[in-house]
Amino acid sequence: MSLATEAQIRAALKEVDDPEIGINIVDLGLIYGIEVINDRVFVKMTMTTRACPLHAYLSKAAEDAIRGHFPNVSAVHIELVWEPPWDPDRMSGPARKQMGWQS
Repeated sequence: MSLATEAQIRAALKEVDDPEIGINIVDLGLIYGIEVINDRVFVKMTMTTRACPLHAYLSKAAEDAIRGHFPNVSAVHIELVWEPPWDPDRMSGPARKQMGWQS
């Protein structure tokens, strides 16, 4: 039996903002996949660029958000992936609007 659903994990990750942009990592399109297996959570995420200096910070913040909402989770695995490369098209409508890219 899992302790959390993918939707619940995604909601927790919406609390993690990219401090440079001020938009959460879900709406930025950085989350490529979430899998919950029993009491373990696996997240595939990317950065906007390979040179992003915030990868360690955002990975830790994502893990902390999950553990904060689901303290009974035994393990949180954040895997940084680069394929497919991040593209602004992955951003949600509200995130694009916040960036001024959509009216």
